[in-house]
Amino acid sequence: MTRPVLATVTDAIAPFHAGGKEQRTAELTRRLAGRFEVHVHTMRWWDGGRTRRQDGVTYHGVCAPHGMYVGGRRSIRQALAFALGCLRLLGARFDVLEADHMPYLHLPVLALVAKLRRRPFVVTWHEVWSRAYWRDYLGPAGTLAWAFERFTMRLPDLVVAASAETALRVGEVVRTPVVVAPNGVDLGAVTRALGGAPAPAVDVVTVGRLLPHKRVDLLLDALAALGPGVSARLIGRGPQEAFLTARAAELGLDVTVHADVDDAGELYRLVAGARVFVLPSAREGFGIVALEAVACGLPVVTTAAPDNLARHLVADAPGGVVCADDVTALAAAIRRTLDDPPDRAGADAWLAHHGWAGTADRVAAALGSVLPRATPSAAHEPAPPAVTTLRPDPATAGSPS
Repeated sequence: MTRPVLATVTDAIAPFHAGGKEQRTAELTRRLAGRFEVHVHTMRWWDGGRTRRQDGVTYHGVCAPHGMYVGGRRSIRQALAFALGCLRLLGARFDVLEADHMPYLHLPVLALVAKLRRRPFVVTWHEVWSRAYWRDYLGPAGTLAWAFERFTMRLPDLVVAASAETALRVGEVVRTPVVVAPNGVDLGAVTRALGGAPAPAVDVVTVGRLLPHKRVDLLLDALAALGPGVSARLIGRGPQEAFLTARAAELGLDVTVHADVDDAGELYRLVAGARVFVLPSAREGFGIVALEAVACGLPVVTTAAPDNLARHLVADAPGGVVCADDVTALAAAIRRTLDDPPDRAGADAWLAHHGWAGTADRVAAALGSVLPRATPSAAHEPAPPAVTTLRPDPATAGSPS
C-alpha cells in the first residue's frame, strides 16, 4: 500500500543545526520514514540544489538560511523570511502537515496552506511562555507576542506536546486536542560513543547554546562560590561565548569552553568525562541534554526556575537534584553532589522508557488519527488509539500567565 505523505516544517534541523528541537525532529523524521513518505521543509542549510535526500528523508529548502539569533534573541527577520518561504508548500505534495511551533510567524501561513489544501494541520509544541517571560524577553512588545502565541495555539487540528507539563499549559489556553510525545535519547549511540577513548576528567559539565536564558553565567558564579579546585567544561556555541570565556577568566575559574562539538559521539564522551551535569537554564521545554547526561552515567543538578520544565524530568531521574533558583543553592547542590554522589539505582530501567522508538510510535499514532480514513495507515498497523486531550490539574499545574 502507498504510504501517506508527511510534510514536516521546521526552520532548523540536525545535523545542519544543533539544538534540542533540531535533534528531536531529526530523530523522529528518520524513524517515521518507514511509515510515511517524509518530506522536511526547512531553510536551505546545505550547499547545492534546493532539494536533497538523506536517511530516507527528502529535504526541501524553502528559503536561504538566515541567522536565527540577534543579540541572544530570536531574529524577527529570520522568522519573517521563513514564514514567507512556507508559502512554497501550496505546491507541495502531502497528506498531513506537521510543524514546529517556533518561530510562530510561519504558523498562520501553514494553517492557510492546510485549509486551502484541505489537509490536517498538526503542530509540535515544546514550551509555553508566560506573559511575564515574554515581556522580559521583548519588553513592552512581549504582551503582543504573548497574545500572538495564544492565537497560534488555536490554528492546528492537533497539538503534539514534547512534555506533559507543556501539554497542560497548552490545555489551559485552548480546547485543541493534545497528545504527549516526550523527547528521548539514542541509548545505542551513547553506548557506542562511550566505548571509545575517554575524555579528560573534569568535575562539572554543562551543554547548551550560549544564550542569556541558558544562564551559564549563573553556573560560573556558583563555581566561584565553591572556591578553587573545581574544574568545569562548557559545551556549546552562541553569542555569549566571548563574554562567558572572559567572565570565567575574571573569576579565576578552571573552565574549558568547547564551541566546536558537532559530533554526537564526541559530545557524549565529553559529558561522560565529568562527575556532575549542571543545567542552570531559566527556560527549558524538556531538557534533552539532561536525559543524555543520565544516559552518560551522570547525576544532574538543575534549578526550580518556573519556566525550566526540565526540573520535572530531573526530579524523576535517578540521581537527579532540583535546588532553589539562586547562586547559593546551586553551589551547595553541586558541592553535595560532588562530595556524596546520589544513588542512581534503577537508571537503566528508567532510561529504557525514554527511547526515541517509543516517541516515534506516539507521533505516528497521533498523525494517523487525523489522516482521512481513505488514507492508508502508517506502516499498515491497526488504527491508532484515540487522541488524549490533557486538561490542567489545579493541584499540580502552574499557570503560564
